[in-house]
Amino acid sequence: MVITAPLAETRTLLQNISWQTFKTMLAEMGDERNSRIAYDNGIVEIITPLMPHENSNRLIEAFVGVLCEELGLEVKSTGSLTLTRDDLEKGGEPDSSYYIQNESIVRDKENIDLETDPPPDLMLEVEYSRPKVDKLSIYAAMGIPEFWRYNGTVLRVYALSAGQYIEVETSPTFPVVLVKQIPLFILQAKQDGQISTIRAFRTWVRQQVTES
Repeated sequence: MVITAPLAETRTLLQNISWQTFKTMLAEMGDERNSRIAYDNGIVEIITPLMPHENSNRLIEAFVGVLCEELGLEVKSTGSLTLTRDDLEKGGEPDSSYYIQNESIVRDKENIDLETDPPPDLMLEVEYSRPKVDKLSIYAAMGIPEFWRYNGTVLRVYALSAGQYIEVETSPTFPVVLVKQIPLFILQAKQDGQISTIRAFRTWVRQQVTES
């Protein structure tokens, strides 16, 4: 018996696109859209998230909020913030992004400009299907300190070191909590519901903090 995984997102690839053309595309597509877009080395990838993708993204976002509350960390959630660097000719829109360590610097800002503002401290990409551009390269070049990837089964955590990402077992932002266990709670939400699971996650985080 062949089991087919549900379609979680669609990906469209455009090649041989100049940086200026990409910037024009961003302007013409505007902010009122469901798709996310990334650019690297002349390649544009347009991702359209479907329900499994968005469910996972929103749940992880709720879990990050719980982690910040329980660990006494302030947070500014910036969602799928459009991040571009003209000097690098790289751009991306993660599923979720967060200012935590640098939250106070951008707390009152309505717009982020990477020419003058720090990049987000933590980024999440939900990738049920294989990305067509190298997100690790894009976000490492932008100096994002921590990057999470969730593929529907496993949550991988990457920390920036000497300009490159290395996969780590413990989140630099939440070192006392085993965040790689988050996929278990995503599965639990399918049985118990989101609110019940978020409550269970909060209890689990408190246990982790007490035992640390």
